[in-house]
Amino acid sequence: MPSAGRPRAFDTEAVLEAAMLLFWEQGYEATSLAQLRAATGLSSASLYGAFGSKEGLFKQVVEHYVKGPGSVTDVIEDETVSPREAVNNLLHRSIDMQADSSHPTGCLIALSGTMRAPGDEHAGVCATVAAQRQADRVRIRACVERGITAGELYADVDADTVTTMIHSFLLGLSTQLRDGVAATTLHSAVDALLPNWRPDRSAPPEPNRL
Repeated sequence: MPSAGRPRAFDTEAVLEAAMLLFWEQGYEATSLAQLRAATGLSSASLYGAFGSKEGLFKQVVEHYVKGPGSVTDVIEDETVSPREAVNNLLHRSIDMQADSSHPTGCLIALSGTMRAPGDEHAGVCATVAAQRQADRVRIRACVERGITAGELYADVDADTVTTMIHSFLLGLSTQLRDGVAATTLHSAVDALLPNWRPDRSAPPEPNRL
């Protein structure tokens, strides 16, 4: 009878947390195996044995991030509040999370795996973060559609346009914060954006109204 495999002698969650901080700060390509070994305390053999490859580790890191700091975006699905409030919570809470000094600034999904050299070597990495961004777009669009139904937006508004505006704002927070823009300024920008969700129906439609 074959013997049972040896249990892992490390804390997977701790390893993913350490690797997450590196990928978050430096991006996928700039993070070396030597840095990952130093941060996690694992040998190359252990890393490859547990995760298959650097890319395999990154994919699990993304899952770890989405369940942890990245879960702040889940508020967009909260149907116990108005669609406008859900967007308000999404943007304000994302700013707070991304500006938190206890971890790297910005969003791992927006920053860590966007660029790659020509060829297919890192295509899986780009696809991993692109899939998460697409999932966020789908959730934001559902909230926009709910806003149209609730009368917070004009019935003939283009849902894809409003979705793109909100998602672009969300993704742009990372570069703004990395460039030193104050969180207070970004919060004010959100407050300037959201009044568009409550059109004055007594006034004639504006060309660029939402």
